[in-house]
Amino acid sequence: MTQKSFKKFYKNIKDKLKGQNAGAFKTLSPVLIWMTLFFVVPIIMVIIVSFLTRGQYGGIDYKFTLDNYIKLFNPLYAEILIKSLIIALLTTLICLFLGYPFAYFIARSKKKYRHVLILLIILPFWTNSLVRTYAWIILLRTEGIINTYLIKFGIINTPIKLLYNNAAVMIGMVYMMFPFMVLPLYSSIEKLDSSLLEAASDLGATPRKVFSKVILPLTKPGIMSGCLLVFVPTLGYFFIPDLLGGSKVVLLSNLIKNQFLSARNWPFGSAISVVLIIIMFIMIGLYLKLGGNKKDMEVL
Repeated sequence: MTQKSFKKFYKNIKDKLKGQNAGAFKTLSPVLIWMTLFFVVPIIMVIIVSFLTRGQYGGIDYKFTLDNYIKLFNPLYAEILIKSLIIALLTTLICLFLGYPFAYFIARSKKKYRHVLILLIILPFWTNSLVRTYAWIILLRTEGIINTYLIKFGIINTPIKLLYNNAAVMIGMVYMMFPFMVLPLYSSIEKLDSSLLEAASDLGATPRKVFSKVILPLTKPGIMSGCLLVFVPTLGYFFIPDLLGGSKVVLLSNLIKNQFLSARNWPFGSAISVVLIIIMFIMIGLYLKLGGNKKDMEVL
């Protein structure tokens, strides 16, 4: 770019800022500065560190390398990635199958009860997530409440191993992510036009066809929003596998945490984080391509 063309480019930008968009730009400037400093810059730093080398004593050597990404093709790390994706997918599907009828019931209940039911969904957010996870440990451990009562009523003779396995992690994930599925679904179902359901019934459609041909397509944006809001955070929650899975369940989130805090291998931890960011953007892209509605995500 020559000096003349650069001056012309700078003048065009300056004229635009002085024009009609100047007010909007000034209004949004605090948000833009905040997002740049605390979102864009950290992501750029993570990407840069992912191409550097781990120091001999845990620091960072500023030597370019691709070894951090090549290491991800190791069968051990590939297995952790696949396992993390499977658990996130199963968590999303369970939340969807449990949350859809729940959201439908709330949306079709009387208005005076809706606020109370929504409050019950939001109520767990008033308690710290770590406290709620420790509560599940008390319930699921060998000497916990569930095993105690099962033995007391003669259902089992010896305690069942409910903690420190994949099932315990799934229970914790579903419990933690359930509200994130219900709220977007409720937002979509509430907007359903009752006259369309009545018209479908008058035309002879069975309840199953009304659901599959009318209700399901119209609530598709809420389904997509809920799935996105559940799937992506599930990949990043490290404390649930740590507490409910113990050392026997290692997911992508645990691996990132261990690389930064225990192994002190920041470049490799950054490389895994970049992979996680790429997966997040892929999911957002699929969401937008399949016709997701941004308004359904604004409920949170």
